[in-house]
Amino acid sequence: MIKKFVCLMLLSFCICCSNSNTSLDIDKDKKDLMVKPENLYKSAKLNFDQQNFELARNQFLEIKKLFPLSNEAIQSEIMVAFIDYVQMNYDKSILNFKKIINKYPSHKDLDYVYYMIAMCNYEQLQNEALDGYYNDLALDAFDQVVKRFPNSKYSKDSRQKIILVKSNIAAKHMEIGRFYLNNQKYIAALNRFKIVVDKFSITKFTPEALHRMVEAYYEMGMYEESYNTAALLGYNYPESKWYKYSYNLVEQIDDKETFLKKIRNFFNG
Repeated sequence: MIKKFVCLMLLSFCICCSNSNTSLDIDKDKKDLMVKPENLYKSAKLNFDQQNFELARNQFLEIKKLFPLSNEAIQSEIMVAFIDYVQMNYDKSILNFKKIINKYPSHKDLDYVYYMIAMCNYEQLQNEALDGYYNDLALDAFDQVVKRFPNSKYSKDSRQKIILVKSNIAAKHMEIGRFYLNNQKYIAALNRFKIVVDKFSITKFTPEALHRMVEAYYEMGMYEESYNTAALLGYNYPESKWYKYSYNLVEQIDDKETFLKKIRNFFNG
């Protein structure tokens, strides 16, 4: 009887131990599941989507620390840089994105990284009358996207942004050129307007730049150059109001017939 009791006690103890070990194994599995990088990333991304940016940043940094060789670690670095962008910490964002380029020069999302550097500069563009420091930085950065990743989904928007940036730069040159023209500094004015015509011809400022050149040449007594520039303006932008202004200006030199004859001669060689 005593032996049977002892056996039952041992059997009960073994069952308890078995249940206890099973419970520990389950807890361990749950813990392992939670610390997988993909699960931690999902949690961090959820906080980001809910605009808990600082909590999300800390979680992304923790992923980078715990799983430095995982894909989630790289993506976390990108997200940290993006959080800086969202919070308008542009310099810090650019620095982090550039670190990613240096560390992972063959990463599949490198086009996005270059694009975000461009966007950081683009969002710091200032009024054309002010310092245009970020104009050149943004233009160069968008050019990098287009040249390095011509088939990227970010290339189309980069091309559109390039036009906008060039318009901003052209506007700055026009503002300075008008200032020189109004102050009778005609050579300096011509140099600004020529930059617009030669380098930023895709912008809306080209017709005005040509007209301002007609004005500058006219005021300097360089009537042949004034004629030729007016003819060029009329050939490319015949419906522009700036051509009408130029026409009225050079018409003062000669009568209408002589002016038209000079334009014909210009194109006939």
